[in-house]
Amino acid sequence: MSSSHPDLFGEEEASAPDATRRGRRSTAPVQAAEVAGPLKRLAVDLGPLVRFGTSSWYFPGWEGLVFRGRHSESTLSRHGLAAYAQHPLLRTVSLDRSFYRPLPAASYAALAAQVPDDFRFVVKATAAVTDASVRQPGSGAPGQPNPLFLDPATTLETVLRPAVDGLGHKLGVLLFQLSPLPTGWLLSPPERLPQALDRLFTALARSDRGPGLLAIELRDPELLTPELAALLKSHGVRYCVGLHDRMPPLDAQLPMLRATWPGPLVCRWSLQRGLRYQQAKARFEPFGALAAPDPATREALARLIAATVRAGQPVFATINNKAEGSAPLSVLALAEAVAALAQL
Repeated sequence: MSSSHPDLFGEEEASAPDATRRGRRSTAPVQAAEVAGPLKRLAVDLGPLVRFGTSSWYFPGWEGLVFRGRHSESTLSRHGLAAYAQHPLLRTVSLDRSFYRPLPAASYAALAAQVPDDFRFVVKATAAVTDASVRQPGSGAPGQPNPLFLDPATTLETVLRPAVDGLGHKLGVLLFQLSPLPTGWLLSPPERLPQALDRLFTALARSDRGPGLLAIELRDPELLTPELAALLKSHGVRYCVGLHDRMPPLDAQLPMLRATWPGPLVCRWSLQRGLRYQQAKARFEPFGALAAPDPATREALARLIAATVRAGQPVFATINNKAEGSAPLSVLALAEAVAALAQL
C-alpha cells in the first residue's frame, strides 16, 4: 500500500461517536450507510468471537456500502471512522498508517474516541522496526541495513507504549508485519532471526503490553518453519495468516497455526494472488464492487474461521480492497460463508 493516502489527523477535532445511538440526530460530517435487517441478523448469528474489518476506511467508493453520500478521501480519513464502526459486520479495522510512521498516544486516543466500547484495532507496528532495510525515498527499494530492525527499546518506546496508552482496551492486535527480508538475512545462520525475535518478545513481555494480542505476519515463505512456530508459541505470539501474493495459499500456512494452537486467529487477506498492489489498485478502484471474486480463498478462510470459533477462540480477520475489489463486500461474502458453515 502506498503511503500517499491523506493524513488521518489534522487541526480539526475528531468526530464524536454517532449521536443517533443516543436518540439524537447526528451532526457528524460523515453518516453511516443504511443497513438492511438481514445484514444485522447475520452479524448477530456470527456471535461475539468473530471480528471482521478492512484495511483503513477512507475510500469514497464505499458510498452506500459503509458511508451515506459521497465524500473525499480527506473527509473520510478525518471523520469516517465513526460511521465505519456503526456497520454491524465491521468490528475491527487494520490501522495501516502506523506502519509508515509511528503514531503518538494522542493520535491513538483520538481514534479510540470515535468507536464503540467493543470495537478493536489491529495496529501495524512501524516499518522503522519491522523492515530490515532502510528504504530509498520514492522508489521504496531496499537500501542500507536498518540498525533499528526488531530493536526492543525502540519498539517499546515508539510502538507498544503509545498504542497501549492511547487505545487502552480497544487495542485488539499489535501486528509485526516483517517486510521481505534482504538476502543477507535469508542467507544468514537460521538462528539469527529467531534470536532477534526472542529478544524483542522477551522485552515486550516484561513491559505493560496491555490486553491486546501480539502477532507476526511474514512476507518470506522460507520462514515458515517449525522452529519459528515453536518460538512464537513459547512467547504467546500469534502467527498471522497472510493471504498475499508473496506467501503460499492458506492451506500451506496451516502447519504454523497447528504448531501454535490453541489461540486466537489473526488473518489479513491483503492481495489477490498473481497481482501486485499497484496492478490491483488500478484494476479495482474505486473499490465499490467485487471486480475479481476469489471463492476458493474465501471458502478456505471461512472453514478456518468456523473451526476456530467452534473451538471457542476469537477471530480477527481484516481484508484489503486489493483482495477481490471491495473490502466491505468481501467481508459480507465471507461472513455469509462462515454463517452457512455454522449451520451445518
